[in-house]
Amino acid sequence: MGRAFEFRKARKMKRWSAMAKAFTRIGKDIVMAVKDGGPDPDTNAKLRAVIQNAKSVNMPKDNIERAIKRASDKSQGEYKVVLFEGYAPHGIAILVETATDNNNRTVANIRSHFNKCDGNLGTSGSVEFMFDHTCNFRINAEGQDPEELELELIDFGAEEVFEDEDGIHIYAPFEYFGAIQKELENREIEILSSGFERIPQVTKSLTAEQAEDVEKLLERLEEDDDVQNVYHTMESPESTED
Repeated sequence: MGRAFEFRKARKMKRWSAMAKAFTRIGKDIVMAVKDGGPDPDTNAKLRAVIQNAKSVNMPKDNIERAIKRASDKSQGEYKVVLFEGYAPHGIAILVETATDNNNRTVANIRSHFNKCDGNLGTSGSVEFMFDHTCNFRINAEGQDPEELELELIDFGAEEVFEDEDGIHIYAPFEYFGAIQKELENREIEILSSGFERIPQVTKSLTAEQAEDVEKLLERLEEDDDVQNVYHTMESPESTED
């Protein structure tokens, strides 16, 4: 099934693991989507996608509506997406996506996390090239043939389509997000969730002890309120199980 499947399987139990953290992240996504395209999901495709993600983690409808209303308030500050790159111990490349309303605070915090865990914060472009920037969709599998769907969506940029217990997953380069979203909506196919990911082109296997060193940094980064996603090139033990 390819790297996308293995990558997703390894991250499955970790992503959005803490409900409060998930709501915080999605709340920021809502603010950025509303600021970018307005509060009406019917005319704002980006906001529609965020609302789908909110529902997929059982975010209450009232919370979603409050977040949209708050984002529409002119006094609400804007979040800026900032990418940080560096290395964890043992040569593991780290890519950190943040959404911040205070860049100075975020830079200081991210640098501190790397320093305290024997990592090194790098310069822009130092590790980003090691990851493929992809978009993904999870749709309802009912009434769908994954192989047939893959053939039909190739023209819209899809590179990989597979099914598991959570539904059918579609992966493509990130620039095809809009085209695939539009085609799925035109077909009235229910989109359960969607998003963007950075998939490592090459991963590195570590000993259990070395992996613990890297996990210390990953945990610190993932607990930071400004951090949206953390990607790395460490091979997960789960990826070798089958």
